[in-house]
Amino acid sequence: MRISVITPSFNQAVYLERTLRSIHDQQGDFELEHWVIDGDSTDGSVALLEQWSDKLQFVSEPDRGQSHALNKGLAKATGEIICWLNSDDILLPGALARVADYFRSHAHIRWAYGSCLIIDEHDREIRRPITAYKNWLARRYSYTKMLLENFISQPSTFFTRELIETVGGINESLMYDMDYELWLRFGLVCDPGRIRANLAGFRFYSACKTGGDIDPTLRVAYELSRDYAAKVGKPWAGWLNYLGYYRRTSLLYRLMARRSLLGNGKKSAGE
Repeated sequence: MRISVITPSFNQAVYLERTLRSIHDQQGDFELEHWVIDGDSTDGSVALLEQWSDKLQFVSEPDRGQSHALNKGLAKATGEIICWLNSDDILLPGALARVADYFRSHAHIRWAYGSCLIIDEHDREIRRPITAYKNWLARRYSYTKMLLENFISQPSTFFTRELIETVGGINESLMYDMDYELWLRFGLVCDPGRIRANLAGFRFYSACKTGGDIDPTLRVAYELSRDYAAKVGKPWAGWLNYLGYYRRTSLLYRLMARRSLLGNGKKSAGE
């Protein structure tokens, strides 16, 4: 089984090598194909990629953003199973072996998700209650539940090349929540499987998209929920997304930011 990992990257040299190492330290009964789609970085990322060129394939050229980079990677991927791992996130040891075993033993499954830790800029696990909450939601999948709240973590989600070819690539009009929009399209075709293991680490820090002002991400998620809820005849689910997930999560992040600013002797992620 060939697994294609796509890594979109732009000026992430500070984290990139940790991402690369987490991918290429994977061992198991699978063939790894790794494409890094770099957006013409100027911070030393290209020199680093050249050092790794015996293990991966990369292009470095201007692009139209992350979604465009992902579609470029999808066009190049040849694996039966595909995932994308951003250049500041990591795969956990043994992740790809678990993924390969899962898809071999569940031949009818076309996409699957596992659990994902939240880590800081020093690779330390943080925000365990949020991880526990998402894992609790992820125990049982339903499309309606996904309309209410995106509980599927992008770094720990894998899908077949056949499925992405069926639904089409990443929505390039989206700067935020392109993963959620893809899951909503996947869900219209088939339900996912669940891999009961921690597969990846999502890095949370002040400069990442969800590390600063969370409201743009939440607003786009609500708009996507509203649109897809209307498509499946459940317009109420979009409003519940707004009243529940949007407002609750926005309040939670403001409280966490305030606590970080107040200090308590600790620095927040990204400081």
